[in-house]
Amino acid sequence: MVTRRGLLTGLAASVLLPRGGSAAGVVDLTWADLLPEGQPWVPPLLQEFIDHSGPSMSDQQPASTGVRTDWNGQTVRIPGFVLPIEHRGTGVSAFILVPYVGACIHVPPPPANQLVFVTPETPYQSGGMFEPVRVTGRFGVTTVSTQLAEVGYAMAAERIDPIAL
Repeated sequence: MVTRRGLLTGLAASVLLPRGGSAAGVVDLTWADLLPEGQPWVPPLLQEFIDHSGPSMSDQQPASTGVRTDWNGQTVRIPGFVLPIEHRGTGVSAFILVPYVGACIHVPPPPANQLVFVTPETPYQSGGMFEPVRVTGRFGVTTVSTQLAEVGYAMAAERIDPIAL
């Protein structure tokens, strides 16, 4: 029997396998890098002006305008905030990396091209919801549906480092 975690891990692994060689080094990405060329990035300050009295947060997710395939199969590093999806023991075994605090919970989720589904090699001992981290690992384009949002990217995390703000 295939579990949800097994299915997601398999999906992420198939998407993240390198195509004809691996990258020499780590590529540092920003959230703006994940948007298609020419699409403006909305800073978190402006994202706070959202009506919380409307429908559920996931129903308010804006449509994604596409994803970038530039870093498929490469090792990348990107900062963000941990939104736990699955736990194993005391650790987080899957999470959505989001660009700003409150995304998907307190405010509507960003578009799918601004969310990364992360599966760590071993469960991550998170410091709490929306912990700021820098994640390094194999990166790729995929579609993952969760109860909180549609996600456009996946990452098999090799390293997760907390960030002091």
